Amino acid sequence: MTTRHAWAWAGLLFLVLGVSLRADTLVMRNGERIQGQLISVRDGVIEFEGQRGFFGRERLRIDLADVTRIEFDRNNRSDNYNERPGGNGPSRPGGMRERSVVVNAAEPWQDTGVVVRAGQTVYFEASGRVRWGPGRQDGPEGERNSPRNDSRPMPNRPAAALIGRVGESNDYFFIGDDTGPIRVRGNGRLYLGVNDDYLRDNSGSFRVTVYY
Repeated sequence: MTTRHAWAWAGLLFLVLGVSLRADTLVMRNGERIQGQLISVRDGVIEFEGQRGFFGRERLRIDLADVTRIEFDRNNRSDNYNERPGGNGPSRPGGMRERSVVVNAAEPWQDTGVVVRAGQTVYFEASGRVRWGPGRQDGPEGERNSPRNDSRPMPNRPAAALIGRVGESNDYFFIGDDTGPIRVRGNGRLYLGVNDDYLRDNSGSFRVTVYY
């Protein structure tokens, strides 16, 4: 191989490696890391263009519950999604007030003591697990592949997930394990609860920090 050809191949390899290094990464719950480009996060499903080898691409649809976090390519995006994002928004701004509460799975609603106004952006960080029936135990994200149940506060959202409301209204909003910004639509005290229609057989709790 001539020197010119050697340099040409080196340049091509550099470009290919550069492309492969500049990629978003899905960090899966099983420890696998998938590189590629995030397309969208919608209805609990991540659409992702996965990288296969140097040149191959494959369109993937991945359940959000199977992903621990998304690491974005800082060269292409200005935002950074921390734990779980998927709809998890950009990093929380500094200087926010915070309040920590315990959300008991056997109680309808927990008063956080936080008063919010319509249009205000609030962030949540939740942990813990709740038991909400025989053999049923889940974290703040709720039951995976949960069927619709019209008796729940939010029928089309996962059972046992963390939810919120403002004041005494029935305008509930979904939180789950999302750490991104949530814009509230009402004025009043902020309440947190569990998306379940029968609470008397529940146990356990979520530990939630509210940033507002």
